[in-house]
Amino acid sequence: MTNERKYHTPVKIGNWNEDLRLEEDAKKEYLEKKERGELTAQKVDLLKRKILRPVDLSVANDGRLHFGDVVMLVNMGGGNRGRSAVCINADINSLIKSPSPSIRAPCGLSAGGGIQACTRTAFIITSVDGSPEGSTLLFEQSFALKTTSGFASGLYLTSDLKSFQKCAKKSRLQEVDLVDNASFLSWWKIVHFDPQERLEYEGQPVPANVKVLIIHCKTNKALAVLGDHILWTTYGKEYEVVAHTFLDSHKAEQDENHWVVCTSDPAGGGLVLLNHPESAAQNNEPAQDKPDQI
Repeated sequence: MTNERKYHTPVKIGNWNEDLRLEEDAKKEYLEKKERGELTAQKVDLLKRKILRPVDLSVANDGRLHFGDVVMLVNMGGGNRGRSAVCINADINSLIKSPSPSIRAPCGLSAGGGIQACTRTAFIITSVDGSPEGSTLLFEQSFALKTTSGFASGLYLTSDLKSFQKCAKKSRLQEVDLVDNASFLSWWKIVHFDPQERLEYEGQPVPANVKVLIIHCKTNKALAVLGDHILWTTYGKEYEVVAHTFLDSHKAEQDENHWVVCTSDPAGGGLVLLNHPESAAQNNEPAQDKPDQI
């Protein structure tokens, strides 16, 4: 009798009924979330489908930028950075599902290596001084950069003086983000990248697809991409974007501040920057068949 087994395999011990109920509740909650599209995987899939949808960039037939143009902001890279484009850095916490899917403001920015025209990378050159849509943008003229309407919510590229409470997460430099209301904090201007020729070009039309500087009007800081500060985003490893002017020993802005405002190739699909070797050479970048990846 001392060796008699007191329990058989089918015998349930402990809080088996409670564990069973908890498991059933968890399955029920999972199925309800799945039906409503609230699972994390479903949210990520919705976000990527919407934000990576292709966008048609404007065609600069006269070679100039205009108010109302849909463009991309591309940095040609240098040092430890590859070529990258300014992107909306939205995650599932930025996603609004009703009344229609869109992005919640404020929203962050990053610079990604995928040089593709889509909702995430497209910005509209917007007038702030009453200039009519279609008129030519001039060097030193104030303007705003706005995301496309619809899913991207028409948010404005904005910056302000850094403070202890508000600064870039990695570098602690002046933050650049996207907000839903236009103000003086969302005013920018384009200047010639060569300081010695800057005065000569002031008031002249801004050409598309050439290297320029994008300056924040209030703080006079240049838009910059940082190769030393990596962000792990929903879309992969990307660079931090800030407003900070990097000067070399000759008081000239460095390549972190050099941007190409890209338009579409009038001869066919894609960017002028990628389809024409002479455009890449003009911006000190060898032509490549595929966009750089970080």
